[in-house]
Amino acid sequence: MSAMVRSTMWLGFFALILAAWWMMYAMAMQMDVDLLGRPGEMGERMRQMDPGMDMYMPMARFFPLFVMWGAMMAAMMVPTMVPTLRAYEDLMTSANGSRIGWVAVLAGYFAVWLAFAAGIAGLQLLLLHGGVIDMLGIAKSRWTAAALLVAVGLFQFTRAKEVCHGVCHSPMMYFMGHWRPGAAGGFRMGLGLGAFCAGCCWGFMVLGFAGGVMNLAWMGLATFFMVIEKLPQIGHYVTKPMGFALILGAGVVAGWPMITGG
Repeated sequence: MSAMVRSTMWLGFFALILAAWWMMYAMAMQMDVDLLGRPGEMGERMRQMDPGMDMYMPMARFFPLFVMWGAMMAAMMVPTMVPTLRAYEDLMTSANGSRIGWVAVLAGYFAVWLAFAAGIAGLQLLLLHGGVIDMLGIAKSRWTAAALLVAVGLFQFTRAKEVCHGVCHSPMMYFMGHWRPGAAGGFRMGLGLGAFCAGCCWGFMVLGFAGGVMNLAWMGLATFFMVIEKLPQIGHYVTKPMGFALILGAGVVAGWPMITGG
């Protein structure tokens, strides 16, 4: 029975990831329809796109943005929880863990990222109405995009990144030092792990403003890297090379018109 429960919970976990990615794909397709126009009066207003028309767009309001970012957090960050949840499972017998505690760890972790989603949705609105990004969440200036790449690249070399990544990379050590049994204990540990994870990975979320927050290719690449970064065997070896790659990418973005002759 316990093996069946374990299998069911893991299947539910991966079903959540698939549902989040499907939701992101559906939202991205709907955004294309909204921006390119659709039949009727609303489509005509969108095609006109005068400055005041932004307020009629879903992505210019907080709640749709929050839903979008919340789905994005589920799609991108829940997959990175696999090593953490496996570490909890390893302690379930020796440290009096439970399946409800397992679920609570995941819930606490995701609660932190939902709070992050609310904050970054508010930031996107500020940037949109400040003229820094467009309706797709893309920086209007290549210099803004390059600055974001440099900032996130430099962060890869900081002590804050090292500390946060250390917890994300070795969740077993965190559990051993902060163990709490039961649902409340699991939720509390999930909150702590989520906070360190947000401190480790916030930059890759902000980079959405460099390439488009609904760019599925960017989402896939960022998710892949964050999963690799948390693997016990190789995670420590990829953080600084990624920093160099991001800074190099900033140079390419800043010099793109010269490279292409534009």
